[in-house]
Amino acid sequence: MSGPARVRMSPDHRREQLLALGVRLLSTRSLDELSIEMLAEEAGISRGLLYHYFGNKQDFHRAVCRRAADDLIEVTAPVREGEPLERLALSLDAYVGYVEENFAGYTSLVRSAASGDEDLQRIYEEAQTALTDRIFDEAGDRDDSAAGVLEAFTVEDTPAVRLMVRGWSAMTEAVVIAWVRDRQAGREVVSRDDLLAMLATALPGVLAGAPDRSRTTG
Repeated sequence: MSGPARVRMSPDHRREQLLALGVRLLSTRSLDELSIEMLAEEAGISRGLLYHYFGNKQDFHRAVCRRAADDLIEVTAPVREGEPLERLALSLDAYVGYVEENFAGYTSLVRSAASGDEDLQRIYEEAQTALTDRIFDEAGDRDDSAAGVLEAFTVEDTPAVRLMVRGWSAMTEAVVIAWVRDRQAGREVVSRDDLLAMLATALPGVLAGAPDRSRTTG
């Protein structure tokens, strides 16, 4: 008796499967270590078939990093209930968890973006913008009975405030990477709860120094 008929995947479905595998492999290794050959071996297909979906190693890396960035944005989506600082801390907790689980790949993307790779820099910056813009978009997505983060901090959406939020985001990334690295190395670190509290409460402190709209110039 013959076995069940093998289901043939569509090209789009197969590519999605390969990207998911690429993201999983990237979680424990750097971009430089992630090769077409490795993915082909893990997927059980030929290198030639992989080149059908990804023209070259650079295209492959860009596609995997794009998917990883989309995953980060998805898993850190803000919750809809609770006080503004509590919601912010929950999103930060998801971000810390993502960095912990994908440390090698995440830090590799950060380094590649900083080294001048324009495509990876664009992916990285788009992801960072999506994460920080939530602070400004959140108020418009909620009903009038619940204050957004900016409303809770009694600050307006101005170019100066957006600049300071980007600075806070950069600081948050550096602190979380250092915290995870020290923890993995067995060094003494602050507790996760203290880390989240420090990062969440740092934002209103940073925004307190932003000039009001009347002092903002073009």
